Amino acid sequence: MPDLPSPQDATEAALFTECWDAALSYADLCTAGSAAAAELAREAFAQGIRELREAESGTVRGHGRRPSRLPRIPLLLTAVRSTAAAWEDAGQGHKLDPDLRLWLHSEQAARYTGPPLDRPVALRGLRDLQPADAELLWLAEAEALPLPLVARRLGLDPATAADELAQVGRLFRDRCHRNHLDSPLDAECRSYARLLDAVTRSPAADTPDDLSRHLATCHRCAEAAACLRLHGGGLPGALTGGVIGWGGLAYLERRRRAAEVRLGAGRPDRADPDAGGPADGTDGTCLARHGLLVAALLVSLLALAVSLMPFGDTADEGAASPDADRQPVADPGPSLPPAPTVLPDTPSPEPSAGHTPERTPGREDPAPDPEPQGTSSTAAAPGTTAPGEPAACRADYDLVNEWPDGFQATVTVTTRDPLDTWRVGFTLPDGQRITQMWDASVSQDGPRVTATAADYNRTVPAGGKLALGFLASWHGTNTPPTDITLNSRPCVG
Repeated sequence: MPDLPSPQDATEAALFTECWDAALSYADLCTAGSAAAAELAREAFAQGIRELREAESGTVRGHGRRPSRLPRIPLLLTAVRSTAAAWEDAGQGHKLDPDLRLWLHSEQAARYTGPPLDRPVALRGLRDLQPADAELLWLAEAEALPLPLVARRLGLDPATAADELAQVGRLFRDRCHRNHLDSPLDAECRSYARLLDAVTRSPAADTPDDLSRHLATCHRCAEAAACLRLHGGGLPGALTGGVIGWGGLAYLERRRRAAEVRLGAGRPDRADPDAGGPADGTDGTCLARHGLLVAALLVSLLALAVSLMPFGDTADEGAASPDADRQPVADPGPSLPPAPTVLPDTPSPEPSAGHTPERTPGREDPAPDPEPQGTSSTAAAPGTTAPGEPAACRADYDLVNEWPDGFQATVTVTTRDPLDTWRVGFTLPDGQRITQMWDASVSQDGPRVTATAADYNRTVPAGGKLALGFLASWHGTNTPPTDITLNSRPCVG
């Protein structure tokens, strides 16, 4: 592209190829069309490359070390965000996503350009790492690349890369803890800092109730907790959200899907394609795909045969189940992770018009079946709670902060039963619009919001809690959400 800077050598050419895709992916999230995305990406990429060249050529006086900086991809992503902010200031905001424009005028956006001690701890912690360590952490966690591939890109030994990544994770945690203590905390936050450090060190440690309540209402301490808790799979979201801010989780989902497509198997833990060999080549992939096709054909034929038998409506479910667990191989944009065992977040449908169950002549019908049609399969979560049965979940709503055109809130859902995956739905009755959500993928259709589990927090034990924090816009009235459901089951307040 003529507007892009020319690479100075083969190493920088490889860097351009690797980083351009990431910058364009984030620029596409930030804009209202593909033409604006390409324009934003080109402008930000040129700015970011200039900063990279200056950082690579500069040294700290007296130490012979390069100054601390972000890794290459995060640096370019922050260049996209800062270029978008410059567009908004220059009167070109019509090219940007409307939700991003709201965020750019919020207190959250101001943190990224304000005093250093007020900036997110993930951003400061990543900057404090040595460049090679920061690159390793970002590529493995945020870009979702297989560790052997990351090791070869960075010149590491693949046999010891996992140990190095674990060590870097601990260093990142220590930097984030120190940065959290250095932040201008109020008395309550500072009183919980030591307890927060202790609780997040062990995966078996229980979070005290008072600390849980504090984290539900204090965004900065919750942000620090996500960085300090290395177990549980929340580190990628903490990294992307803390470094680039708006759209962090959507970017993370896009990069994961892009990595799956590049690897050709739809699995991020697949062997590195650069390693070669028949075991991880295209032959195995083709055999697996043919096997799936044959299995799907057999199941479809079986379902067709069953549907011709006079068994009422139960055949419909069998015919719909073979493809329930299949995931798309490629997706042009961010989308919700599939939830094959969860019914859509809508009331159970009534039987279609003109269709009635078969009846045996001369025999009175028994009492009406309280279960809705089509929910007899044990693989699907029922959409309703039987009379007299305890509620499937409990929901609590906390308004954390509110400003003239936006607010921050948390929805906490406690589940009665263990979950393999989950989907939380709720209604915003006054036209509020979700602009960002962490720890879940979100979609909104009118007033109805659906939050779907991320890959790292799908499993929830019985009695466990799901905490969904989000930013949203509002005008006029800001009534709390209603009709909160978990996997289509209503929750009590």
